[in-house]
Amino acid sequence: MSGPTEAESVERAATFLRQRLGATRLAAVRLGLVLGSGLADFGKQMADAVVVPFAEIPGWPVPHVQGHGATLACGTVAQTPVMCLTGRVHLYEGWRPADVVRAVRTLRHLGVPNFLLTNAAGGIADDLSAGDLMVITDHLNLTGCSPLVGPHHAAFGPRFPDQSSVYSARLRALLQQAGARLRTGVYAGLLGPSYETPAEVRMLKTLGADAVGMSTVHEAIALNAMGAQVAGLSLISNLAAGISARPLSHDEVVAAGASAGAALTRLVAEFCRRLTG
Repeated sequence: MSGPTEAESVERAATFLRQRLGATRLAAVRLGLVLGSGLADFGKQMADAVVVPFAEIPGWPVPHVQGHGATLACGTVAQTPVMCLTGRVHLYEGWRPADVVRAVRTLRHLGVPNFLLTNAAGGIADDLSAGDLMVITDHLNLTGCSPLVGPHHAAFGPRFPDQSSVYSARLRALLQQAGARLRTGVYAGLLGPSYETPAEVRMLKTLGADAVGMSTVHEAIALNAMGAQVAGLSLISNLAAGISARPLSHDEVVAAGASAGAALTRLVAEFCRRLTG
């Protein structure tokens, strides 16, 4: 017997959240926020949050990578109703692309109009340093797959969606107005989990990438196809291989996320104020 279609899986999760959170609360949400490596503690800054473990939501995969949370928090940031995913799953854990985007598809299916996707990334561009925050202007999907491959579900958008403006110019402008000294650049999404070789980093720089990581691109593709407004924000946690003088480690990524927590909190709060102002 075959299992549920992806559209059925998303609807099942959405039905659970409608019952758990209530239609009135869900209708007010203005922003879906996804937290990257080391940034899970931001969810604790939300006011009046109702927290739902991923494990309780039907069909949602549960993150197990260090530095990622595994809860959905529905509350407010700067008086703006927000649904926050404190972590995400990745292809390198063995999940399918459809699994990777199921959570954000569910939030979009529930009517969330705007999304801010955050991640920790390795810096490639010459003007990036560890600790910088980079607003994503575009991406390179170099994972070798897409969440749109497979049977087409009309609920997830057109069969051949345009990607001329995956990252909303309006939301990018709000981010840049909300934070001082923000960088901008192109994010390259790779499969992982190994970090890139120095030769691969040189290749990425030639292709136009400013930062590199192992997430975000599939979420952005899926949300853009569903008509959401998407913004992306990379915490430059380290310089990429061949640029950094020391070996790369995930502990370094998690530590960078923890130290950037206060700056991210201020930036997202101001972004939310401007989003609903």
